[in-house]
Order: sequence, then C-alpha cells, then structure tokens
Amino acid sequence: MRFTVVAVGKLKERFWTDACAEYLKRLQPYAKTEVREIADVDPGRAGGVDAARDREGAAIVGALSPSSHVVLLAIDGKQRSSEGFSQRIDALKLNGASDIAFVIGGSDGVSAAVRQRADETLSFGPVTLPHNLARVVLLEQLYRAQKISRGEPYHK
Repeated sequence: MRFTVVAVGKLKERFWTDACAEYLKRLQPYAKTEVREIADVDPGRAGGVDAARDREGAAIVGALSPSSHVVLLAIDGKQRSSEGFSQRIDALKLNGASDIAFVIGGSDGVSAAVRQRADETLSFGPVTLPHNLARVVLLEQLYRAQKISRGEPYHK
C-alpha cells in the first residue's frame, strides 16, 4: 500500500513539520507514505486568482501518478468517521487500489482540472481548516485507519 499526500504550500513552522514527521514515521510500518509539496502561486504575480489556481492545479495533476486513486480534500466532500475512513481504504485495497493519493489544495481552492482528476472527495467537516492543520489531521487519520483495520490499540 502506498499513500501520497499532494499539498499546496510548504510547512514553515516547526510544530507543523514535527507533527507531520511523527505521523509519517508511525505510518511507515503500514504503508509507504510520502508528501509532495506544491509551491503556492501568488495571484498578484500570476495574473489573478484563477490563473494562480490553474498553475497550482497543473502542478498538482503533474505530481499525481496516473494509476493513483485520487481523493480530494474539500469542504463539500463526503464526511466519514474514523472507522468509515478505515473501511473505505480497506475497500479500495480490496478492489485493487494500491496507490491512494490525497490532495490538499491551496488557500483559493483547486482548479477544475484537479476536481476532474479526483476520483472522490473527502471532508473533515463543515469547518475550514488551515491547510497545515489539514495535512496533520490527514496523516493522523491515515495512521488511525491502519490501526483500526488491523484491530491494533490506538483508536478509542
């Protein structure tokens, strides 16, 4: 199993990088997991928000493997409990998906090309999360899903 997190923006504060590093370390025994950071594009330099979103979108799509099952994190996506998220990953594995990519867009959202490439959308609820926090929550939920799937202690 392979998880790829494609995220717009670089983690700058140490507490975010430390949190992500911890969950990446915990995930390694269960699945090869990597984070691919996409540079955020300044709308003022790109010719507007739409142009910036399109440039970020092209980079996101380019960072995805053609064989990946792509899950876009979006506020309007499907909400799942931790158990439901674990069951969804297990179902994807059973159906032959060995590479699942999760996309966290930029502050202005994602382009139509990214939405079109996504196989499904996932929401962590109706609240807006800072992108750095969404990345930490995603990695933690991936770890939790692996523990749930194997019946191992951690999930309570």
